[in-house]
Amino acid sequence: MHTDVVLLAALLGLLGASCAHKPSRGQKLQPQRHVRSKRELSLAEGFSNDRFGSTIVKRSPDVTKVWGRKSEQLLRIDDHDFTMRPGFGGPAVPVGVDVQVESLDAISEVDMDFTMTLYLRHYWKDERLSFKSNTNQSMTFDGRLVKKIWVPDMFFVHSKKSFTHDTTKDNVMLRVYPDGKVLYSLRVTVTAMCSMDLSRFPLDTQTCSLEIESYAYTDDDLMLYWKEGNRSLNTDERISLSQFLIQEFHTTTKLAFYSSTGWYNRLYINFTLRRHIFFFLLQTYFPATLMVMLSWVSFWIDRRAVPARVPLGITTVLTMSTIITGVNASMPRVSYIKAVDIYLWVSFVFVFLSVIEYAAVNYLSTLQERKERKLREKLPCTCGMAHPGLMSASYSEEDVNTTGNYGMPEENGVRRERILAELVMENDQVTGHVGSRAYSNVWIDTHAIDKYSRVIFPGSYILFNIIYWTIYS
Repeated sequence: MHTDVVLLAALLGLLGASCAHKPSRGQKLQPQRHVRSKRELSLAEGFSNDRFGSTIVKRSPDVTKVWGRKSEQLLRIDDHDFTMRPGFGGPAVPVGVDVQVESLDAISEVDMDFTMTLYLRHYWKDERLSFKSNTNQSMTFDGRLVKKIWVPDMFFVHSKKSFTHDTTKDNVMLRVYPDGKVLYSLRVTVTAMCSMDLSRFPLDTQTCSLEIESYAYTDDDLMLYWKEGNRSLNTDERISLSQFLIQEFHTTTKLAFYSSTGWYNRLYINFTLRRHIFFFLLQTYFPATLMVMLSWVSFWIDRRAVPARVPLGITTVLTMSTIITGVNASMPRVSYIKAVDIYLWVSFVFVFLSVIEYAAVNYLSTLQERKERKLREKLPCTCGMAHPGLMSASYSEEDVNTTGNYGMPEENGVRRERILAELVMENDQVTGHVGSRAYSNVWIDTHAIDKYSRVIFPGSYILFNIIYWTIYS
């Protein structure tokens, strides 16, 4: 009996223990975790190090490279007022500038401007942007952060239009260093004015400049300077222009004064251009010279060939007018004379004078014919040349060959090269001899004008060219 009671008590104890370990209804079953002791962890790490043969060194994280932290929080942008310049109330903030010229696109004499594409970089220090960095690494941003901080307000003086490139994003870069130094770079294309002196065109040399200045800050607030002098200006070696040879680039710095605002630092990018002359030689000078030489051909044409000489002179005059009009159409309407104008107009005068020369020859030939006709009417009949006194003994074959006349038309089978008239006049009162004869030669050699023109016109034009190219070369 006692034994049965002991067995029953043991069974009840076992049932109570099993109920204590059973989860209550609605309670989620948790998997059993295997918890390692510190000894086991140290042994596992030692096994891992021995397996790979190296010791794992854990680096301290760089806060500038931590993902997920906002740049505004790192630079503490919200803690400062960036509408004010760095060091407001103190000395002027120095801003260094350097420029990389990418291309010199176009130079227009009509509009008197040029177009340039460049990389404009600014350097300054703003302690408000300093941050902690264990490795002294800088941070680079695009144009979105530029709108939230202070940057220099540069503009191009005498610019007609300019823009910042935005393909595929705004071509703006901002780099901030841990000590607060800032690099601000942007890619800009600007069209600016260039005052040209075209008095020696097209044998001229032009000097243009691109001027950079702060719009709001005077020299008391912002000191603008070239970061490394002339070395701050770099150019691409592939830059070339069709009409100009780029001789040099250099930089200068000056102060500009405005009566209402004060003094400002101004940076200059100066470049010198020398015009290529070969294009204008082919298009202007050679055609004009050929037209002048063509007008001289009329001096070797018979003066009686009116249909040949007149159209030749008119054609050369009209061609010279066309050349002058074409040159002036591509040039600005300046109030002074250019070098090309001098050459073209002098050439035009030579062509025009060749036409006037033939007009003079034709007119004098007409007068000569009229006088010869009158002389023939006054002379007595000399049929068969029987009267020996009517012809001068000095008239010989040599005179015929040296007169240079083309001669008069043939009459009675005899070609007359020269008219020698002997006028018989009673000159008692003058000479005191009754019946004395005075001999008078009536001869106008109009062909001599053509002979002299063959020498004078080319000689004068050659002399003009020597003087012209000596002065303007």
